[in-house]
Amino acid sequence: MPHPHPHPLRSRSFRLLFVGRSLSMLGDAAIPAALTLAVYLATGSTGALALVLGCAMVPKLLLLPLGGVVGDRFNARTVALTTDLVRCASQLFVGAELLSGAPALWQIAVAEAIGGAAGAFAMPTVSPLIRGTVPESGLLRANSLMAVVSSATRIGGPAVAGALVLTAGPGWAFVLDGASFAVSAALLSAIDVRHVPVARSSVLSDLKEGWGEVRGRDWYWTSLIAHSVWNGAAAVLMTLGPALFLHHLGGRGMWLAFLQTGAVGLLLGSLLAGRARPRRPVLIANLGLALYALPLCLLAVHAPALVAIAAYGVSQAGLGYLNPVWETAVQSAVPAHALARVTSYDWLLSLGAMPLGYALAPLAASAWGAELPLAAAGMAVGAACLATAAVPGVRRFAAPGGKVTRTTGAPA
Repeated sequence: MPHPHPHPLRSRSFRLLFVGRSLSMLGDAAIPAALTLAVYLATGSTGALALVLGCAMVPKLLLLPLGGVVGDRFNARTVALTTDLVRCASQLFVGAELLSGAPALWQIAVAEAIGGAAGAFAMPTVSPLIRGTVPESGLLRANSLMAVVSSATRIGGPAVAGALVLTAGPGWAFVLDGASFAVSAALLSAIDVRHVPVARSSVLSDLKEGWGEVRGRDWYWTSLIAHSVWNGAAAVLMTLGPALFLHHLGGRGMWLAFLQTGAVGLLLGSLLAGRARPRRPVLIANLGLALYALPLCLLAVHAPALVAIAAYGVSQAGLGYLNPVWETAVQSAVPAHALARVTSYDWLLSLGAMPLGYALAPLAASAWGAELPLAAAGMAVGAACLATAAVPGVRRFAAPGGKVTRTTGAPA
């Protein structure tokens, strides 16, 4: 007799999607370290590095809502395959520029801008791809598997980048990333993804409809605010943390231990999400995310380094648990025809908060010291995540017997 809830990897379409996504995530995880080293070594300028990073981020933020519209109008497989090919070309171009020995900064910046724009269309397709290849009963397992791979690549990606940079040069990291996108595109071409056709209307009408789906769910938009505050707080920590460790908490080795412990915690949280079945998934996940206040506040009071490192590992486990649980809740509760648009607003608010944190943290630190912005970020993320428990939709969003109950807030 077949198992009532077969493992998602038993599905050929999801299996191919999983392999392709895993390879592209590993390639992507190697890029940040390789890009920063490559641009800085080539130019010796932090301003040039900021320009390249901005060229990759700004188009992504500007085009994300449009990416959600495209993801709903067309089959997610077609959109993802196309964006994989575009990102393959852009990364191979950057790799060739770096391997040439005389890279042109403006060409790298343009290629990264093209890749960032393609990412704006690719990111909203992830949830529709999973939902279109896995039955509802297998969504949590599928999202947990994706989260585990994402967490593992965060551990292994920088190591891969370091090995390539030290042995063959940073250009090969981009060649690897480009090749991973090519393989992902080939695998996508071989799978079937369920798609719910959307009635054609203007782009503005589609954007308004997607926003209406967000506004009509109090559990969703209030959680998005909390998640956005979390991302802003994470930007504060990543901006001020290195200097704090270098000068007060044991140096570079302790900072690296801090980051690696967080990566391990993220992986463990993702593994836990695949096994736990809380009756109030959104509530529990948001409360777990509030744990991020611990390392921020501990660093603000110069707690012992090992205590701060342990707290960061625990807090990242909370993030690792939230990601697949949240994705499953959204995929189960949001209509299939609007899923890409709703997801694009999620990404927009999350990514949009990070530049704000990057910009404000050094200004606040120069005026009042690093302790104040760290403490403020810790209190803000703790308060925002805990406050979601007061929202009726968050408390009522339930999963009795493994099936998510769809609850909404005020009508759109």
